[in-house]
Amino acid sequence: MVNISIKYTGELHCDAVHGPSQSKIATDAPTDNKGKGEEFSPTDLVATALGTCMSTTMGIKAQELGIDLCGMTVSVQKEMSKDAPRRIVGLPSEVHIPLPKDCPQREVLEQTALLSRRDLVKFFVFVQK
Repeated sequence: MVNISIKYTGELHCDAVHGPSQSKIATDAPTDNKGKGEEFSPTDLVATALGTCMSTTMGIKAQELGIDLCGMTVSVQKEMSKDAPRRIVGLPSEVHIPLPKDCPQREVLEQTALLSRRDLVKFFVFVQK
């Protein structure tokens, strides 16, 4: 289990510390929700988690297959509700894999991304209930 410590520092800012590495990130509310937009918003980090989760699980699979994915890019668009309460309503994602379309391992890597996305989104849905 990994502990993340979060301290509210005022003015809609938080500082989070990753227990094992002591790496730090800061958040701020977005400008359209009473913040200054000076850092990632908490919901930006959800989108970031999805994209980096897909990238990391694909990287693990690529290592197992002896494939180099350097240069792969992932784009996640965060769509927020227009009505209250504010919430994420969509996280459409695009993955650009630096391999030819006919590469035999490409489908395995694409399925790895889809499975990690499905599992992560299922987790978020479960937590909200």
